[in-house]
Amino acid sequence: MPEKDTQSLEHELSEAEDFEPFLTENEENLRESTLAEYLQKLLAEKHLVQADVISASGLEPKYADHIFAGRKKHTSRAKALSIALAMGLTPKEAQYLLYYAGAERLYVRNPWDSVIWYALEHRMTVMETNLLLRRVGKQPLLGRVEE
Repeated sequence: MPEKDTQSLEHELSEAEDFEPFLTENEENLRESTLAEYLQKLLAEKHLVQADVISASGLEPKYADHIFAGRKKHTSRAKALSIALAMGLTPKEAQYLLYYAGAERLYVRNPWDSVIWYALEHRMTVMETNLLLRRVGKQPLLGRVEE
């Protein structure tokens, strides 16, 4: 059976009169993944090489290796977004990555977040994103106060 998307699950859950049948019918669609598992899934789906992603992310390689290996369960929002840009993720995929990283979702009404969303949509690199952030008077991706 094909995997249901989140919107379908949300709709089914809203319409469910009882939780147990929903749970039984959707057991395969409900899962608890880790940040590392999600990253490994993305690497495989997108045919990416971990070392190339780490290099493109601008993160310290040893720290990034810990994220990918699961030794670092959560990471800062900016670091997760650097990985998202390096992987060429869509905004939707980046939102999932932020969820697994334990970080706040992108909110397009926030000016800084809207730049990141734009960069994801337009497949910009971390460097290109930082240049755009500087051009519009925002802090660069890495080196933000939240790190």
